[in-house]
Amino acid sequence: MRKPASIAIFVSFVAFASFVHAQPKPAARIVSLVPALTEIVFAVGSGDSVVAVSSYDEYPPEVKALPRVGALLDPDVERIIALRPDLVLLYGSQTDLMAQLKRASIGFYEYRHGDLSTITATIRALGARTGRAEAADSLATNIEGRLAALKRRTAGQPKPRTLLVFGRERGSLRNVYASGGRGFLHDILEAAGGTNVFADIKMESVQASSEQILTRAPEVIIEVRSTGAVTAAEQQEAAAAWAVLGSLPAIRNHRIVVLGGQGLVVPGPRIADSAEALARVLHP
Repeated sequence: MRKPASIAIFVSFVAFASFVHAQPKPAARIVSLVPALTEIVFAVGSGDSVVAVSSYDEYPPEVKALPRVGALLDPDVERIIALRPDLVLLYGSQTDLMAQLKRASIGFYEYRHGDLSTITATIRALGARTGRAEAADSLATNIEGRLAALKRRTAGQPKPRTLLVFGRERGSLRNVYASGGRGFLHDILEAAGGTNVFADIKMESVQASSEQILTRAPEVIIEVRSTGAVTAAEQQEAAAAWAVLGSLPAIRNHRIVVLGGQGLVVPGPRIADSAEALARVLHP
């Protein structure tokens, strides 16, 4: 039996109202404990909604004027809740904080490190949560396009065996941490036209011994640091530290490079810049 038109219209209205109710409102007050996500929120145009950031946020410059509410290991829960956020950006391992936010009926976005596709997926997800879906999709598409173009430019060139280091005790080769075969650092190294010497170790980081490095025989050693511009003294320190492994091809051919800039180690909107910086080192 056919429903009267008035009933059909009412049913359609109820369905539409339920759909609208199901869509979360764009976040208006955001607390970010993840520097990469802070950058994304600003990059998609929602920086005005950020009311507090982590202890380690430095970029963009606007974050320096915002309140600090702790970080991964020491979030200031009372202060976060007192700021009345409707969205908290946090790490997936912060389970205690998640439980407290749930009790306070505060929404949160759970972040975990991943590969390059995780970065662009996160950009799109945060764009949706902040009402900036179009801007976020444009940003993510631009990053994907630049990385694809970089891969095409380096496809026919030699791919030097590269050790990508993001941690080391100054003046020595103790506590050397390098990119393993998983994660965004590994991905941008490959996009830049290099071969990761630890590609077979499916971890984001490898604490590499001198013996392992000698066995892998890198042709290029790139150190990335989250500081600003690298000084001549820092380059000299790196060359002196690595000189003890004089048999390495990278040492013999003077291919030890230190790159500085927080964007190099933050999986956020500047990741295509980072890949292009590595490509300039690998293919000068």
